[in-house]
Amino acid sequence: MVTNLLNNKATKLFLILAGIFIANAVVSEITGVKIFSLENTLGFESLNYSIFGEQNLSFNLTAGVLPWPIIFVFTDIINEYYGVKGVKFLSYLTSGLIVFVFLILYITIQLAPANWWVASQAANGVPNMQAAIHVIFGQGLFIIMGSICAFIVGQISDAFIFTKIKKITGEKNIWLRATVSTLFSQLIDSYVVIIIAFYFG
Repeated sequence: MVTNLLNNKATKLFLILAGIFIANAVVSEITGVKIFSLENTLGFESLNYSIFGEQNLSFNLTAGVLPWPIIFVFTDIINEYYGVKGVKFLSYLTSGLIVFVFLILYITIQLAPANWWVASQAANGVPNMQAAIHVIFGQGLFIIMGSICAFIVGQISDAFIFTKIKKITGEKNIWLRATVSTLFSQLIDSYVVIIIAFYFG
């Protein structure tokens, strides 16, 4: 049975695309807690610009944005070969797996730490490992909810826009439908996560 599945090229490709898609989404969620300075990472001084009366702004981003472009590229590839149903299936599956990952992380945080382990990294600047684990992996409920909702809405929006443009352009101009669908879905994704995580949270 498994051999027959793996001999089918379409199924094998779907499994490879799904694996990369899911891995990147889960990694994005976990690394999303790290905020980094884009300018300093590239070796520049912070820009310290002002906009809408806000002073001393710079390009601070979540590390979760690094694998995110891969997700949108793979969304378009999956949509191209397997359609909107394929994207929806993977989006719902991935969302469920993200919930599972955060559930395991929550249970991990609740486990009573070994006494020797709590201060085991004090020499490396981490005086309390339990507190560090809690801060890093214990993201707020609304941030998790916002992120998952944004992921689903963004993915379905991307697939819908991609398909609509494909009906107009036909098989050609894949770069156009990929670019436009990603642009709009990223915008929708950003607004949904901000509204749920920071307005309701």
